[in-house]
Amino acid sequence: MASNTDREMVLADFQACTGIENIDEAITLLEQNNWDLVAAINGVIPQENGILQSEYSAETVQGPVFGPVAQPTTSASAVSPSSSAASAFRPVVPLRQAVERLPRMLDFRVEYRDKTADVVLEDGCTAGDIKQILENEFQVPASKMQLKGWKSGDVEDTTVLRSLHLPKNNNLYVLTPELPIPSLSGQSGALQESLTQNFMLIITHREVQREYNLHFSGSCTIQEVKRNVYDLTSIPVRHQLWEGWPPSARDDSMTLASSGLSYPCHRLTVARRTSTAQTREQSQEQCTDVHMISDSDGDDFEDAAEFGVDDGEIFGMASSSALGKSPMMPENAENEGDALLQFTAEFSSRYGDCHPVFFIGSLEASFQEAFYGKARDRKLLAIYLHHDESVLANVFCSQMLCAESIVSYLSQNFITWAWDMTKEPNRARFLTFCTRHFGSVVAQTVRTQKTDQFPLFLIIMGKRSSNEVLNVIQGNTTVDELMMRLISAMEIFSAQQQEDIKDEDEREARENVKREQDEAYRLSLEADRAKREAQEREVAEQYRLDQIRKEQEDEREAIRLSLEQSLPPEPQEEQSEQQQSKLRIRTPSGKFLERRFLASNTLQVVFDFVASKGFPCEEFKLLSTFPRRDVSQLDAGRSLMDLKLYPQETLFLEAKE
Repeated sequence: MASNTDREMVLADFQACTGIENIDEAITLLEQNNWDLVAAINGVIPQENGILQSEYSAETVQGPVFGPVAQPTTSASAVSPSSSAASAFRPVVPLRQAVERLPRMLDFRVEYRDKTADVVLEDGCTAGDIKQILENEFQVPASKMQLKGWKSGDVEDTTVLRSLHLPKNNNLYVLTPELPIPSLSGQSGALQESLTQNFMLIITHREVQREYNLHFSGSCTIQEVKRNVYDLTSIPVRHQLWEGWPPSARDDSMTLASSGLSYPCHRLTVARRTSTAQTREQSQEQCTDVHMISDSDGDDFEDAAEFGVDDGEIFGMASSSALGKSPMMPENAENEGDALLQFTAEFSSRYGDCHPVFFIGSLEASFQEAFYGKARDRKLLAIYLHHDESVLANVFCSQMLCAESIVSYLSQNFITWAWDMTKEPNRARFLTFCTRHFGSVVAQTVRTQKTDQFPLFLIIMGKRSSNEVLNVIQGNTTVDELMMRLISAMEIFSAQQQEDIKDEDEREARENVKREQDEAYRLSLEADRAKREAQEREVAEQYRLDQIRKEQEDEREAIRLSLEQSLPPEPQEEQSEQQQSKLRIRTPSGKFLERRFLASNTLQVVFDFVASKGFPCEEFKLLSTFPRRDVSQLDAGRSLMDLKLYPQETLFLEAKE
């Protein structure tokens, strides 16, 4: 009997793969199959030969014993204790070992105009390989071909078929828009024309009696229609029960143009198929058949494609080595940035481009990005720990970690850092990181986790003194539970963030006040210094001007004294024997200067006299009244007699402009 922990893991995988949310119903189905995960899933999903074969007889396939496996019977109540015990320890081959030994083959029926070709390839080939084969069949260059009819839309030539999660049987058609279309009157020409037409499907949802009018192009497949109906009605593709499809619509990969629908309108009805456990008879043919998909029914694998994972990944039972995948990280990864670049590339190749944005850099750098910015810009740190050997890894990554709601929430509120714990050196290195940054308790918690409890999600919140681990989320969870735990961590973080924002705002306010005070004080000091310097400059300039003025006055005084001393003595009035000229000179202030000169004295003597009184010829001119003339312009060497300034004359001084 499986332990309680193992049963919880089986139950989680079973619910994740089948979409059964009712726990009681899921437990009932597992108990009817003696907790055999593969048998229970094959019982739930409708099929003819079963999606997976979990048992192989020792006579048919030689291999190691996988463990106790229950033998499904026609009726659960018909198993006797003795027969149950006899089959409880039947030797079997592990599913992943069988998948590793035998590649999966895919069948393609390809239509081109009036020709049809059947192509069989391994799922490790590419879409371009199909074109190379069709080039010989249809005599059309591969570069001119366009392969249509894929469930996921247009496909590149380099796309590996395994990544498309195709059913065993597939219908495709070739378009050659660059080549002229010959005139065809047969069915192939009508098909080419109908691919460009639009069909209106009137779909009635029986349970709620609601009608949908949906428009699709003729190149859309039946599978795409069913997925659109799933978005409208929430009925998974595997549980949809249809009425109204024409008999020619035998495969969900067929296009609407080739399915025989009525144009332009066609009526369909959809209802939910009852999901009940079904028992299956064990046959020797199933033991020898190691193919995962029934050749006659492609719907089973289409349900798996609905999850976005391949047949081994549905149950998380095929490791990366078993499926030939590259490791998520190189062993002994020294450069964390390069290791995470490889992790991101490998994660995208396995699970698609819709995944969390993993931080590229060291763990310390992710701390810096998440915790050490401004309080409003800080985020939680989510550390994703991957383990390729865990049965939960593929289910967790494809259905939960890559869910659009989870990806969007993580990108908005978290910095996501990842590490691969598959290789022991990488595991030891992360435990060293964990001890250094989070303490020995958290490191011991991670160390004691079993392989099948991975992947782990560590939610880290940065605090002032240390980094706190808010939550450790194990892989056996659901999208809703994962979202609730992320939201719960965000609520705790938001409360702490608001306190940090308040403290930071108060601190910034205090710093702003201090900066403003310091700036005001600095400006005041600069103003005082500028005022003082201006006063000093003014005083210095005034002193310089005073010095210049004093020097000029001293120079003028010296010149005046020199002229005054050099003047000939004024003749006495009683000295009548010499002819004298009496000059009366009016200054600009209105005062008069009077002096007697000898008539024989030159005009220069008059100029020197005027200059000795403070009126130099450089600054003043001497004018006569009648007739008005500028005496300053006359020859200073001529006598007063010659200049008719005899016996007396009145002159006046005028400042030069």
